[in-house]
Amino acid sequence: MNIMDFNVKKLAADAGTFLSRAVQFTEEKLGQAEKTELDAHLENLLSKAECTKIWTEKIMKQTEVLLQPNPNARIEEFVYEKLDRKAPSRINNPELLGQYMIDAGTEFGPGTAYGNALIKCGETQKRIGTADRELIQTSALNFLTPLRNFIEGDYKTIAKERKLLQNKRLDLDAAKTRLKKAKTAETRASQLNATRLEGDNIMVNFSHMLNFLHVKWLKIWAEEVTKSEQELRITQSEFDRQAEITRLLLEGISSTHAHHLRCLNDFVEAQMTYYAQCYQYMLDLQKQLGRCFPSNYHCNNNQTSVAPISSAASSNVIGSSSLTPTSGLVITTPSNLIDLKECSGSRKARVLYDYDAANSSELSLLADEVITVFSVIGMDSDWLMGERGNQKGRVPITYLELLN
Repeated sequence: MNIMDFNVKKLAADAGTFLSRAVQFTEEKLGQAEKTELDAHLENLLSKAECTKIWTEKIMKQTEVLLQPNPNARIEEFVYEKLDRKAPSRINNPELLGQYMIDAGTEFGPGTAYGNALIKCGETQKRIGTADRELIQTSALNFLTPLRNFIEGDYKTIAKERKLLQNKRLDLDAAKTRLKKAKTAETRASQLNATRLEGDNIMVNFSHMLNFLHVKWLKIWAEEVTKSEQELRITQSEFDRQAEITRLLLEGISSTHAHHLRCLNDFVEAQMTYYAQCYQYMLDLQKQLGRCFPSNYHCNNNQTSVAPISSAASSNVIGSSSLTPTSGLVITTPSNLIDLKECSGSRKARVLYDYDAANSSELSLLADEVITVFSVIGMDSDWLMGERGNQKGRVPITYLELLN
């Protein structure tokens, strides 16, 4: 029962304090109460901390969206994190696409041109998926975790001390107001005590009785002034101490910025590694497709062919910016082109596109002409040796179609 009474009393006291501070805070907003202003340096630190918190939250949330676009997956990971449990491993989109391509290629037949191409593309997509998984793990560890630790750790401590400083300031202003009222009442009591009444004996006696009460009143307010002054000294000391604690915490924001800068550098390096891996994977895939499945592009609109980029040239070009952008391209594959590299003797081949030799070691070609080709030990896999009459030189394999 005593514990319950104590809790009820404490709850009532806390409620009373909360209401009085709410009234005081409202009066300050309306300009009806005194307010102690913080020094400019502390105000700047508070503003810097608040700005850091707001932008850190925005950057952290958008980074999470970048790394995991699926909102349901983000919610699931958040729940597992709060439950302190490891989220189940799930296949990501590039890995899923790669598996579909591999399954389709296996179904169509690895020996067919399309099936073989699908399998090679699927394997590349799965490697990209693995790189994507590594990017997410590295970024979460080296970038997102430090940002989250600041929001949920350091800034919560700063916010707690800042709120405590606000309460100490309200207590200080309340003590100043009480002292001001006590001094005003003391002055009025002194004025009443100094007032003398003149008249017959009855009024004089009544005046003496009032003077006695006035003296008592004066002593009461004198004690109230002394008590208020002591309370003001205590609240002023507590406010100054809390202001110093808050200031020391806020000055650590500069160290936080330096730490987040290092984390940002780690994030950029992780992205750089990821994009470099993806670029290399796609270069390797392009080389494999160019070697095994040279492309003969036909536009549905005018049926005009567009010459592909040779593998030697494509290694210096990022993407396919040198290809003419067309819609509805149809890819046809010359038959048995792998035999051009594996054949032991010379074979006849038809030229698919015009080709201008880059140097004296190469042979210029005209579309639809027939030349003799053969492989040479040690030659790059994307090239064959071509022969036309007395002319001989290297020719790109992707420009040729083997003739039976």
